[in-house]
Amino acid sequence: MKTNMKTLLLIPFFALLLFSSCQDEVTEITQPEESEALTAESELTSLMFSASIMDGSADNIIDNASCTSIKLPVTVEVNGLQIIIDSEEDFKVIEAIFNEFEDDEDRLDIIFPITIILSDHEEIVIENRDALEALIKDCKGDNEEDDDIECIDFHYPISFSVFNTDFQIIDVITIENDRQLHRFLKRVKKAEVIASLNFPITLEYADGTTVDVNNNEELARTIKEARNACDEDDDNDYGDDDFTKERLDKYLKKCPWVVYEFERNASNLTDKYKEYALNFKENDTVVMRARGGDVLTGTWKTRVTDRGALLKLEFETLEDFTLEWIVYDIDEGKIKLYERDGNRIIMKRNCDVVINIITKERVKNYLKECLWRVDSLRIKGLSKRNDYIGTPLKFYDDNIVKLRVDGELVQGTYDIGLREDKITLKIDLDGRPDLKLIWVINFLEPGLIKLTNTDSKMVLRRHCPDEDINYISDVLSNGEWVVASYVDQGENETENYNNYVIGFNENGKLFAEGDGNNYIGSWLAYRHEGLYLGLNFRTLNEPFSELKHRWKIKDITPNRIELKDYNSSGEIERILVLEKN
Repeated sequence: MKTNMKTLLLIPFFALLLFSSCQDEVTEITQPEESEALTAESELTSLMFSASIMDGSADNIIDNASCTSIKLPVTVEVNGLQIIIDSEEDFKVIEAIFNEFEDDEDRLDIIFPITIILSDHEEIVIENRDALEALIKDCKGDNEEDDDIECIDFHYPISFSVFNTDFQIIDVITIENDRQLHRFLKRVKKAEVIASLNFPITLEYADGTTVDVNNNEELARTIKEARNACDEDDDNDYGDDDFTKERLDKYLKKCPWVVYEFERNASNLTDKYKEYALNFKENDTVVMRARGGDVLTGTWKTRVTDRGALLKLEFETLEDFTLEWIVYDIDEGKIKLYERDGNRIIMKRNCDVVINIITKERVKNYLKECLWRVDSLRIKGLSKRNDYIGTPLKFYDDNIVKLRVDGELVQGTYDIGLREDKITLKIDLDGRPDLKLIWVINFLEPGLIKLTNTDSKMVLRRHCPDEDINYISDVLSNGEWVVASYVDQGENETENYNNYVIGFNENGKLFAEGDGNNYIGSWLAYRHEGLYLGLNFRTLNEPFSELKHRWKIKDITPNRIELKDYNSSGEIERILVLEKN
């Protein structure tokens, strides 16, 4: 066997000689722990061995087998035209000939004899087609699970320290390619040699990005995570990677797509998302229907880069789909998406699927469900969000809408319309010019509505009181409260609220009385990724103007409630404690 590795003889005499010569070399190798040595049965040995297997999928257009590769150059006859294939770039010549006419029957004949490279990098000569067919009959079929790991490669050279039975370094072996690595690891698996990998080393993912690893544990984890991080392309669909953005967009919009397989962060979520249907629309909108019938709206965009064609999906409340995916396979009626670290979606086209999009009837039915909070409001870039703390909207039949302000209901009208094929919502409330716009509904799902008007945006969130919310409301409305503690960025400002009492009326009216002053406002307890209490004293005067906020409820008892204000970094900025008077 030809190799640049030095022969390893572990009998004491030669081990001593080799050890002595190694000590004279300039390169200094740190003596590793015995636990770092590769063993015949170790997981890392198996993972590295699989990563070093020869990948024969690149030339499937010729041999239709991923477990073998034809050694180039090779002469083939394609649709009657004889050509010499000198490099993998010439595979595109074959593809171009196949694609020249759509209604012909493509044929490729190999001119024998040829040399075949096997998965273990060994080479054999094949004399005819029958011998080739016999050789490849045991190969896995299209995209069947196999042993090789193709989504990550080693950056060579790498080196191993080799030990004697006393675990003393007797040699340093340099590996230059997969073939040498595969042969070396085969000796490790046969327990012919004891060795450990010298770190750091660099690995490259299928998309061209690299990662450095510094120990066995990191290496094993990195290879495992990369196992399903790309399309291994173990199929014979030679035309699955030559699509353009225009072709991809047209393909996606042709019919709805149904999810058949789904993997996220190396977790199989097929049971959760199977039969979800996606409909890609003209205006960069994608409409998704869940199995239960709920319809969500998001956005989609495609682009073609050095990594290939990319499809970016964004859903407000569906993070598992929200990612820029690599489109790695397009077959008739099927599309595969992936991203490294164990993310994959397989969808099949189904033109019979009907996905309900935003309609006037659906919007009206949504609006009449419970109350709605103005969660976000920006008018021409200026935030008006705090003006609507504690002031929910209620939509009724006959186009009546009511806004609860300071315990009173301000009545107005609403209308659901249509503008340029888009559903709109017009709200008309006296004294509320910020809402009096024709809003375009561009996102609708249970519990959330997003609206826009030129350079203005609004987000409505549904508010349906549950058992916890009712408990909080009952506790607050039962009696009067005092500020037991108010700390703002470490400063205790409790004394500013001495002699004041605070009350919460059941109708949503908030009041504070003391020192001859009387402040009123609105309050609302609600749930959104936790429990919150919105306080909205309608005054610019301190100290109660400082309490105008959406407070996170950290603790509540019949006689005490603790509220906290967090900044964008998750740090506590303010703490407000109210106690029963």
